[in-house]
Amino acid sequence: MASTITLALALTACGSGGTGDNNAASESPTAAPKPANITLWLNGADTNDDLRAYLKTTFEKDNPGSTLTIEEQSWTDLVPKLTTALADANNTPDVVEIGNTQAPTFTAVGAFREVSPDFFNELGGEKLLPSFVAAGDFDGKHYALPYYFGSRYMFYRKDIWTAAGLEVPKTLSEFSDSVKKLKTDKQSGFAMGGQDWRNGISWIFANGGELATVDGTTWTSTLSDPNSIKGLQEWQDVYKGASLLPATDRDVAYWDFLNDGSKGEPPAAATIMAPGWARWSIGDMTKNDKGEEVRDGMKDDTKFDIFALPGVDGGIAPVFAGGSNIAISAKSQHPELSENLLRIIFSSEFQKMLGGAGLGPANSDYASSLGDDKFAKTMIETAQASKLTPAAPGWAAIEGAFVYEELFQKIAEGGDVTALAKEYDAKLTPMLNGES
Repeated sequence: MASTITLALALTACGSGGTGDNNAASESPTAAPKPANITLWLNGADTNDDLRAYLKTTFEKDNPGSTLTIEEQSWTDLVPKLTTALADANNTPDVVEIGNTQAPTFTAVGAFREVSPDFFNELGGEKLLPSFVAAGDFDGKHYALPYYFGSRYMFYRKDIWTAAGLEVPKTLSEFSDSVKKLKTDKQSGFAMGGQDWRNGISWIFANGGELATVDGTTWTSTLSDPNSIKGLQEWQDVYKGASLLPATDRDVAYWDFLNDGSKGEPPAAATIMAPGWARWSIGDMTKNDKGEEVRDGMKDDTKFDIFALPGVDGGIAPVFAGGSNIAISAKSQHPELSENLLRIIFSSEFQKMLGGAGLGPANSDYASSLGDDKFAKTMIETAQASKLTPAAPGWAAIEGAFVYEELFQKIAEGGDVTALAKEYDAKLTPMLNGES
């Protein structure tokens, strides 16, 4: 997978990662660009219809004669689709959303157009999320900028926890003990699929472990580090003791498990871990302004509530930061119009709209748009304590090959953690460095 991406992109990028003025997004166009249709790829449904409508309407108003086509892509097959499309000047999308964990691979092979220092400052500069900026940088230059962030925390059935005499846990071990007590034959105390590494790696981080380290430009997988092993063993214990979900499950809509069944059956889980925006898929049924049946966003706070995953010794555990970066394709035939679209995305109006939709805005100046309720406060607190996956050139290939899903499934099935860590360190280290 890694060599496929390298060959498809690096050999055809025509120096897009280089230094020439033609390859860097500039501070402002010197003349109005020629009207054209540009394409924006967005992934999943996180960018809701109102946000999409604003982008399209504003872009077409600000760029008379030009149109914006928004195409939704699936996260599942995004890496291979980008690998093919970004290398083809005739079929590339102009602007693409990409997962923050995938950005390093594509920036390293020249898939994206450089963002000049002046343009970077115009779009927010130092106010943009530093860890997401770093994920989209290569060789000291900017390519993929932050789009939005989300942090993971615990959603739970407060009524079920209270009935069991349990309070919000203050340490990671208290959390484990509590959710194991809440497991029944039909209800997970903590619902987690066996392949769910994106939530599972929080146990590694909480114990002071890392997925990988870098020396110069050489990456090394560090699952065998004692702290990482301890975290994986704790995750194995809580999965086995609290979850009813199969070891083969991944990408599960956990929020469904917190809601009462259609015939009043109890929920299938007392606790889940999910990004903050899952809130709007949880709660009792109500009708929105359009008369559509929707969840009420956990309005009944005697029934639903949230808390941050606690750390080993208290406080907040580091969790994996969800979210996306956004970039202009190096092969875009309409770079000036693409820059204009980025100006809209990073405008105060759109940044505030992201916050209003429950997505953490890229620019810290607009974090207040998330609100000041417990959901906003918990999202910001957990985001501040969060961590990203390694910014290694081969990370997207690792995700595309589902290597961590495979590892976590084996751990969930009861495999020897120490032996598996050693086996997968040997497998992951060359992949981190872009080797087959």
